Amino acid sequence: MTAILRIALASAWHRRGTLALVALSIALATLLLLGVERVRADVRQNFAQAVSGTDLIVGARTGPLQLLLYAVFRVGGATNNVRLESLEQIARHRAVAWMVPLSLGDSHRGFAVLATTPDYFEHYRHGDRQPLTFAQGRPFGAGLDGLYEVVLGADVADTLGYRLGDRLTLSHGSGEMPGSEHADKPFAVVGILQRTGTPVDRTLHINLQSMEAIHLDWTAGVPLPGARVSAEQARAADLRPQQVTAALVGLKNRAAVFAVQRAVAEFEAEPLLAVLPGVALDELWQVVGAGERALLAVSAMVGVVSLAGLVAVVLAGLNERRRELAVLRAVGAAPRHVLAMLAAEGALVTLAGVVLGVLLTGVAIAVAAPVVQARFGLGLSLGPPDAAQWALLGAVLAAGFGASLVPGWRAYRLSLADGLAPRA
Repeated sequence: MTAILRIALASAWHRRGTLALVALSIALATLLLLGVERVRADVRQNFAQAVSGTDLIVGARTGPLQLLLYAVFRVGGATNNVRLESLEQIARHRAVAWMVPLSLGDSHRGFAVLATTPDYFEHYRHGDRQPLTFAQGRPFGAGLDGLYEVVLGADVADTLGYRLGDRLTLSHGSGEMPGSEHADKPFAVVGILQRTGTPVDRTLHINLQSMEAIHLDWTAGVPLPGARVSAEQARAADLRPQQVTAALVGLKNRAAVFAVQRAVAEFEAEPLLAVLPGVALDELWQVVGAGERALLAVSAMVGVVSLAGLVAVVLAGLNERRRELAVLRAVGAAPRHVLAMLAAEGALVTLAGVVLGVLLTGVAIAVAAPVVQARFGLGLSLGPPDAAQWALLGAVLAAGFGASLVPGWRAYRLSLADGLAPRA
């Protein structure tokens, strides 16, 4: 067997140019397969770890996915706001430990603005129940003490180059309409959060009173003509918010989660919805599961095409190698030895392609991870293949070995006389 493997290596090296192209195509197929699987796993992990330690998300009655996407991932929009008074009543439920209101809707140069309370920095958890920590500075103050103070997520600070003490202005809505900027009420940067790999990194945080202050002279999404309220005048106004977008809720005992969810659903003052983040995330992945399977299917087809190329190259070379194989037969090689040699040759090319594909995947993730983190807020992990990825690599190797048996079987059936006979 060692001699057969040595002959297979020598034969492959003799045709290294052609086989290198086949190995490269297998490497690219492996890169696509592993890349899709790694991105799928990392995206799912990022979504699952975006919020932890929160038992319920409460908002206006709408779809669970819509509420989750808007309150946690800043995707889409809320169908309606919730009265803060209603949330305060729910917060007094005997099973509720804490509640953090959230108000969304404004932006700054493409990044979402979240108005909340200082309790947000105490209770919000991500990953494996990790708290928010500050790379620089401090949380904004409560009430008027924190008016016009802003805390930046890591991506906001890095992308826009903000530092502590810098001043910025927020925009109404997406900020795409002319005149939507709250230019008369600038904010000072008082804190920059450590990177979390979650939507927090792409968010600017202000307190609820600040959100009210910048909208005192606005109505229905437009400034009130002739009713300008300066930044100092806003301090004297009643800045208690009447409505917010949603709220994060933590319970004293998780066993009470369904009881509280039912109490929210039966709340009489206004129609509300309480969503379990984990259940909503599972529902989200059921929606996008078809897309995941489609991507894996496309990757698998690329792998099939690459292996078909391996079969085609080896079969095409058989006519040129018939005398070589016949000589091997003449010096005592049995047909099974010829089959084993060609199968080993194909397996070696497949193995080389898979190893190169794994290396290319690592390089691609290392290069793309900072860009993906900065542009999309998703963290791509660089590490050894997991169980699912090892299964994919094993499938590629097995398919490559199986494909190499096709030309091996063809050579197995060539007779010694056919190989040595002169051809016209």
